[in-house]
Amino acid sequence: MKFLERSFDQMNQWWKYVIVCACSLLLWPAIGSIPLALTVFLRSYMGGGADGMDGLSKNQILTLVLFSTVVTLVLTVWIVKVLHRRSFAEVVNGGQKVRIGRCLTGAGVWLAAMSVVYAADYVVNTADYVLQFDPSRFIPLVFITLVFIPFQTTSEEYLFRGYLAQGLAAWTGRRWVALVVPSLIFGLMHAFNPEVSEFGFWATMPQYIYFGLFFGLVSILDDGIELSMGLHAANNIFLSLFATSKSSVLQTDAVLEVVNINPARDTALLIIMSLVVGAFFALRYKWNFSLLLKRL
Repeated sequence: MKFLERSFDQMNQWWKYVIVCACSLLLWPAIGSIPLALTVFLRSYMGGGADGMDGLSKNQILTLVLFSTVVTLVLTVWIVKVLHRRSFAEVVNGGQKVRIGRCLTGAGVWLAAMSVVYAADYVVNTADYVLQFDPSRFIPLVFITLVFIPFQTTSEEYLFRGYLAQGLAAWTGRRWVALVVPSLIFGLMHAFNPEVSEFGFWATMPQYIYFGLFFGLVSILDDGIELSMGLHAANNIFLSLFATSKSSVLQTDAVLEVVNINPARDTALLIIMSLVVGAFFALRYKWNFSLLLKRL
């Protein structure tokens, strides 16, 4: 397969990327948010609180919020097919078939790494966590998370590590550009998350940008975004189910609430985890790092 090379055709006019990005980042999420907006409006109209959210459980709000990502992914795949004649699989890895095994491997390895790190941190820094496990809320959360989170993370991986990386590769012929630029945009797209407001831009943004760089590196070296799709989904699923906080962008009834967050420590742990996981993948799949310096 030739993941980035798939875009080397006559379908890469700049205006197509403007349309796709505008739709993916603005129009499709707005359409997908209609159920949430209607719910808020009707509840406000019927006396459900000033903001229409009073009385809604975290699980209900989470479902409505994540539903927009389903719409975003489906419509983005459709518009890329229309404008670029590129199928979902061709954006994922340049071929005709998605490597599901790679997705599951990425998810499994990252879940294992996060489990070890959070378990160790819980033992060492128990006071930083509050146990809030409630089976009646947690069981529905498991279903909601496993169904909807993969849509949310795949929509981001598809747009940034897949579609935009392919476009930049076609324009520049350089893998490192296809790695760095989408990663920076991915990081900056999270600048309005509540964590950034809570802890500051420079304390939290390095983590998002590093995440983007790590996912992008994995995608380019593995000739497809399946591993990064699995990594990203596993990361968000784990946090949704086991470690939420009041500053989290997705409020859930997770098993634990993190009450003392140290962004610098979290970034350091992320780097360590990614190096270990990246080394495992590099050995398993025999990655060639010299590709990053070669022109396409």
